[in-house]
Parts: sequence; C-alpha cells; structure tokens
Amino acid sequence: MTSSVTDSTPDVTFVIAAFNAADTITRAIDSALAQAGLTVEVVVVDDCSSDATVALVAAIQDPRVRLIALESNRGPGGARNAGFDAARGEWIAILDSDDTVHPDRLKRMIERAGACGAEIVVDNLDILSLDGRSIRMFQEAQLARQPLLTLPAFIESNVLFRSEHNYGYMKPVFLRRFLEDHGLRFDETLRIGEDYILLASALACGGRCAIEPAAGYVYHIREGSISRVLKLEHIDAMIAADKVFLSRYTLDPRSRSMQRKRTRGFRHARSFLVLVEQLKTRSLAGALKTALADPLALQHLRMPIAARLRRLAAPSAHSAPSVPPP
Repeated sequence: MTSSVTDSTPDVTFVIAAFNAADTITRAIDSALAQAGLTVEVVVVDDCSSDATVALVAAIQDPRVRLIALESNRGPGGARNAGFDAARGEWIAILDSDDTVHPDRLKRMIERAGACGAEIVVDNLDILSLDGRSIRMFQEAQLARQPLLTLPAFIESNVLFRSEHNYGYMKPVFLRRFLEDHGLRFDETLRIGEDYILLASALACGGRCAIEPAAGYVYHIREGSISRVLKLEHIDAMIAADKVFLSRYTLDPRSRSMQRKRTRGFRHARSFLVLVEQLKTRSLAGALKTALADPLALQHLRMPIAARLRRLAAPSAHSAPSVPPP
C-alpha cells in the first residue's frame, strides 16, 4: 500500500452515487475519508439532485474529494459508471450516499483479498435502525466458514422467497484493473438489481471473491429511505437482465442449477404479486386462474401477505434494506 495521501494513485477510490442526499452525503464522505492505513479518494457523482447535495460536496475543502455533476439523470447504475470511469485508485469501493463505513474496513478487506489472491472482496454488514440499535446481518462464524464467495452460492442466495437477507446486500470492493480488463460496468437499463448483475458477471468472468467476516459497512435506516417493494415491472426487468447475463456467460453445472432456482423464484414471485393484486381488487376469477396456473403462488399466502411483500423488498440504489434481520 502507498503511504502518502498526495500519491497520484490512491489505494482506494470510493464511488458515491448521490441523488437528493443533502442530509447524509457529508456523513458518508467523512466516513470514507477516515479510512486508516491506506490512501483514498472519494468520487461523488450527483445524479441531478434538486436539493443542496452539489453545494455541500463542492464546499468540502479536501483535495481527495472530487465532484461529478451529471447533466441528465442516469439512475444508480449510470451514476456509478461515471464514478468508475473517473476512479484512479487501485481498488474501487461502492458506498451509498446514506450509509457509512468503519475506519478499518478497507484495510482489512484488501488484506483479506491479498491473502486469497482475490480480485473482489465483500464483508459483513451492520444495520443501524432508526432508534439507534445496531444489528449484524450475518453471523461472523458463518462467513468465516466460507472464505470465498462462489457464483453458485451467490446465485442461490439471490433466489426470491428464500431468505430476507442474502449476499446481494454485500457491497463489493473491486480491483479496478479487473473491471477494466473484462469491460465490467453496471447495466444502466436497470433501476433495480443492477448491483447483482455486476457481481454475478464478475464471478462468471472468473473473478475470485474473498469474504471478510467482520462487519465494515453500515446501512443506515432512516425516514424516507425504506427500500421499495418489487413491482411486476421490476421482476420483468430482472428476468430480462438474467437472460442477457446467460447469453454472455457459460455457467458451470452447479451455477446453472442455482440459476434455474432463481428463475423459478422470479416466476413464483410474479404470480404471487399478480395474485395479491387480484385479491385486492376482488377479482376472484382472475385469482383462481393465477392460483391454478401456479399453485406455489397460493402456498405463499400461508405467510401473511405483508411478510411476503417484505421478503420481496429490494435494496434501492441509495437506501438500506427494508427490514432488519430477525
């Protein structure tokens, strides 16, 4: 690692996509700049905010902070891609504008990646609730038994209705050269699930992903940042993105098996959402038709609908998970 903050190539570039984040952006930047034991730069990409986000970032008198103000709204994937293009660090870390990171996070993660010969590294997360309670998302012992995150494990973890929290919540840190060598960027056509496709693509390219069991990333749950619940158009967009992913990469047998589970999960989730809407509108004939076509959609009603809808909550571009883990 380099030792001077004036070096032209920092160890890590934090990419922060910001949209109307005036109330949290300074906190996120301060946590990134507080990383110990390595050099950092922070690239904030404003995605056409209408609040004071740009002014707040522009007022920061730290040469390690750079601001990119987009001329048109490109969504979370497009904003992060702009940050990737501007990054100079050896590693790229993604930080949401309403979250923070612990001071030793990147040093531990990069050391973990080096020990495993990995080009990607993820870590555990803490969820900070509105009342100040902090909950660890994964048990450290559980992650310690799995030193590497494999593609089949990642796909299986992202099967809908399987669990409230999965590896898709983890914020990866990428070796910048690896992203560039494989032409990896966020899919800007997706407004939800774009982070899943990026990490899945990196793993499908042969990237090794190390897992740091300790928590270094902090999700801040706050008013107005509750993750949106999936809608039919979100399901359809992710199904289409998966088809593109499968057309680009040849998966090993176990990954293909997990992908079939994921595809079935999308199908059942879609039927379930249709069924819920039909019941809400008292379209009993339509609900019966949906239930007969996909009996699993009916089985999901054994759990209270609200709980199932929470299971279908997805982390938005600039927000925390919608439901704390039990």
